[in-house]
Amino acid sequence: MNPGRKCFHLALASIACVLFVLSACSQPVPIDFSTAGYAAHEKPIPNAPVRVVVSPQPGDSTARIQAAIDYVSSLSPDTNGLRGAVLLLAGRHEVLGSLLITNSGVVLRGQGIHNTTLVAAGLDRRTLIRVVGKPNKTSNSRVFLAADVPVGATTIQVQHVSDFKPGDQIRVTRLSTKDWIAQLGATEFGGGVGGGWKPGSRDINWDRIITAIDGNQITFDAPITTALEQTDAYISPISSVGHITQVGIENLTLESTFAPSNPKDENHSWCAITMENSADSWVRQVMFKHFAGSAVALYETTQRITVQDCVSLAPVSEIGGYRRHTFFTMGQQTLFLRCYAEHGRHDFSVGHCAAGPNAFVQCEAREALADSGPIESWASGVLYDSVNIDGNALTFGYRPGNNAAIGWAAANCVLWNCSASVIRCWNPPGATNWSFGSWASFEGDGVWRNSNEFMKPDSLFAAQLKERLGSDAAARLQLMPRPREESSNPPLDKAQELAAASHQPPPQLKDYIFAAHPRDPIPSEPGDAKRVEEIVSRSNRPELTQASTPKSKIQNRKLTITNGWLTIDGKLAIGNSANVTWWRGSIRPDEAVSFGLNITRFVPGRVGAGFTDDLNEVADKLIANGDIALDHNYGLWYDRRRDDHERVRRINGDVLPPFYEQPFARSGRGTAWDGLSQYDLTKFNPWYWSRLGDFADICSERGLVLFHQNYFQHNILEAGAHWADSPWRTANNINNTGFPEPPPYAGDKRIFQAELFYDVTHPVRRKLHQGYIRQCLDNFTNNANVIQFTSAEFTGPLHFMQFWLDTVAAWKSERPLTPS
Repeated sequence: MNPGRKCFHLALASIACVLFVLSACSQPVPIDFSTAGYAAHEKPIPNAPVRVVVSPQPGDSTARIQAAIDYVSSLSPDTNGLRGAVLLLAGRHEVLGSLLITNSGVVLRGQGIHNTTLVAAGLDRRTLIRVVGKPNKTSNSRVFLAADVPVGATTIQVQHVSDFKPGDQIRVTRLSTKDWIAQLGATEFGGGVGGGWKPGSRDINWDRIITAIDGNQITFDAPITTALEQTDAYISPISSVGHITQVGIENLTLESTFAPSNPKDENHSWCAITMENSADSWVRQVMFKHFAGSAVALYETTQRITVQDCVSLAPVSEIGGYRRHTFFTMGQQTLFLRCYAEHGRHDFSVGHCAAGPNAFVQCEAREALADSGPIESWASGVLYDSVNIDGNALTFGYRPGNNAAIGWAAANCVLWNCSASVIRCWNPPGATNWSFGSWASFEGDGVWRNSNEFMKPDSLFAAQLKERLGSDAAARLQLMPRPREESSNPPLDKAQELAAASHQPPPQLKDYIFAAHPRDPIPSEPGDAKRVEEIVSRSNRPELTQASTPKSKIQNRKLTITNGWLTIDGKLAIGNSANVTWWRGSIRPDEAVSFGLNITRFVPGRVGAGFTDDLNEVADKLIANGDIALDHNYGLWYDRRRDDHERVRRINGDVLPPFYEQPFARSGRGTAWDGLSQYDLTKFNPWYWSRLGDFADICSERGLVLFHQNYFQHNILEAGAHWADSPWRTANNINNTGFPEPPPYAGDKRIFQAELFYDVTHPVRRKLHQGYIRQCLDNFTNNANVIQFTSAEFTGPLHFMQFWLDTVAAWKSERPLTPS
């Protein structure tokens, strides 16, 4: 029996999950969502004692705050697993770097959401605060099921239990088989690059704790959110636990600087907080301002996280893909409680194969620029409870497009007392989505009950929590009262009461969030805690007392020419050169790692192989592979939708990552062929060039070489799609480059723009080329381990090579002390 045919029949028989049979619906909601959140709500979020105090100072406070975090990380945890809090005193604390929490029991706290502001300053696109533990590891043991398992179950029958005992952590894995993919119609999504789902690409993994064993039946602590087939699912012991716990960020504002002259500026911090390899942690009473990406992003290795009483205001970015995903989760048992967002895109969204259950409870998006809901493949077991999307949609269903290969995004998900401009609720094959008490225009063949009416209870999440843990646990949610008049023809006394109330605006969720502190006070007095200066003095690190620490250029293993040979430390520079990936990639975690190196590839909020590569890890790989050099050129195109090799203007700016960043900055004006703003070829992308500069520094330190290809001829003399999004194309910049529009695609396919591109008699292009070549040289003024090349695949004319050499010579004549 497949998951679709069995899920309801077995769910009705399951006694392991909470079933709410509703008066207005003959079908139950089979999933208990109430384990989503910190400690599954079995205890309240704790208040960690203050251990270190950091006062605001002018300049960069990255090192000082990180030193305080590191000090608290070194303390012994108390019986609650808490080491202590770093308290940022009232005022503005500027951070030019990124703060990293890698130990359990560490809390970063301010003195109030309107009092303490932590500012991500500078041009770097980094995440302001990263919470990163180590991965949980599973053993190679696979114990397959002895029976099918329904949606919402917390018990399973396995073939044997010899490897398990109560208290063990296990991973339940549901395989994405060829048959299941075919059942979903996901084998292909039409012609062209991208294709459909591949077996193994949509496996779902739930991490659970065994609570009881009876014969071959195992009971665990939270429900399964997609039905399991006996032959296609198994459990494995988690052999080592690397996840960090009891980490909190609370009681402050996080803000990013940006260029006020450009309302679409993206040369600033993208994400405020990201978490990975973390459990039983929280973000509470935090306001976010001006970030380009997410306020909070919880990735696939997070579990039992609460994000509550948070407000995101005035994001600054292009209006495009993978921007402004304000509150985003890929985890399991994560809860977003009373969160508010303005001008976001996919404000309350769920990512790739999120295992669930996950919940958004009493959340609101104002003037939303895109819909909320699961936005990547097969997120199962998501609850939207009292969620209001102003000006956009809530979507459970199918997301088309073969490049992203998303397909069915929501399965076994529930809408409860939600409102939006449009609510879409579609059932995928083999699963169900429900809508109860929704207010909107409606689309879809899901289960619809009490549309344009309110459901009782007001909150499904609170009712399930009360059923599981009692009234005290439900009361700790502190839900905002939502007065609802149930009668369209109230009696006179009630009508007079409503008329009197109409003279004042109704209570607003944002105001209720800002008033959270009296309801849920967070201790913010320094007491006798140490000052960070005491820690710095004790650790004999005087540089941490400076307001700003300049970047150090380490060049202790220089590339030199000795008797006509390239040498490093007196030895011949011998080895292979590694190439960068030009365009391919994926943001699906299991696939990203296979797409090679690229130091200017960018995935918002994500660091690691195939995402935004860690530059030191790139150097490690080069050395391990016997490579002496990395051969770098800019990418074929920025947006992976162009992987289809079509030349058409894109329908919108929903660009698809990973992004292959280009050397030039976006202007914030006009619309390029990819749907984002046009480039300004007189200005340069700070993130792109800083990444190259940082890697050049690493090359000097590690004895490596960077081959820097100034140009990339593939864009101007090959398939026409390579020119379609090129910054040099006239349609894509504000600089009047003078290339013909529309482009003269030969045979409606190929492009031959090399003759025009290399024509340095054109006054506009000549000046732009000179400025760009000088930027290529300026960026590496203090780096000896960089070799400049004209262009990858260069077969251009002699006159352009002479022009390039003349420009280099003129630049060198102005800087006689540049490295040889």
